[in-house]
Amino acid sequence: MKVGKEEKELLDSVEQEEWVSIPDSRKEAKRYQEYARATFRKDKRVNIRISEKDLTKIQKRALQEGLPYQTLISSILHKFVTGQLKQKTS
Repeated sequence: MKVGKEEKELLDSVEQEEWVSIPDSRKEAKRYQEYARATFRKDKRVNIRISEKDLTKIQKRALQEGLPYQTLISSILHKFVTGQLKQKTS
């Protein structure tokens, strides 16, 4: 069986015992499921105007990520308002 680079890195990591069990993993899984539901619940519609150039770049990025571009935009906005996405300072 042929193993890709990422799969080999993951396998090596597991073999080196870099992974640990999460105590009460069912509770943790449920907590993250609730986060996901809240994040992806779409109950409001917003219309915005952006440049064609920016939209094209967003669409290309979404294609690379395997997402619809509207979902990518929503995710970016969510990360920004929750403090998970920060502006780079140079």
